[in-house]
Amino acid sequence: MNSFFVMCKPKTYKPTDKMSDLICENYALLQVLSRFGVSLGFGDKSVQEVCDMNGVDCPTFLIVVNFLTEENDRMQDHLARLSVPALMDYLQRAHSYFLDFQLPSIRKKLIEAIDFSLSDKVSYLILQFFDDYVGEVRKHMEYENKQVFTYVRDLLEGKKTEEFSIGVFARHHDQINVKLTELKNIIIKYYPANGDNQLLNATLFDIFCCEEDLASHNRVEDYLFVPAIMELEKGVK
Repeated sequence: MNSFFVMCKPKTYKPTDKMSDLICENYALLQVLSRFGVSLGFGDKSVQEVCDMNGVDCPTFLIVVNFLTEENDRMQDHLARLSVPALMDYLQRAHSYFLDFQLPSIRKKLIEAIDFSLSDKVSYLILQFFDDYVGEVRKHMEYENKQVFTYVRDLLEGKKTEEFSIGVFARHHDQINVKLTELKNIIIKYYPANGDNQLLNATLFDIFCCEEDLASHNRVEDYLFVPAIMELEKGVK
């Protein structure tokens, strides 16, 4: 079970629940708020009221929230209420967060935390491994932004190409968090201790969080986005 989102006994959130309660009960959902473009400062307003204020499709917001907190991969019954444009916007904002904020932030911390004067070259290996990984993530997410999302926008306009389908994407949707797991293990097992490792431990904690966040992101794509687009394809001749 993904502890990044399941912080306590899961519950099903409703439009009438207070948005502040949702965040206080599961603070990892702050990422979901951000990726739907919802700002803080909403007082005691309900989920429905906050979504309306920010122009967010409330059913889609709650489908994502409950999917992540309940760890339930069987979401077919909810697809009819899901807004594909809203979910696609959510995924694009997530891509921007990973590429433009989270991964650069981890790299900066890594440079500050590791000692490049070590003779065993482990420090350089760690940074090179991380940079290679970020390159893979960027390639993966830019492909989705350009190829997959363009295809979906065409579907929404009633245009379908025979050269591509969401099934092609699904069959080749690699798990981009795997190499981050390898980096985490290199640091834990092979980086030599040298005094105060608080900064390195804090960086490693960020890597753990990023690994789980990416895994949750992949699950949203696999179990919400892909099935929704498959249904959309059926309706486009």
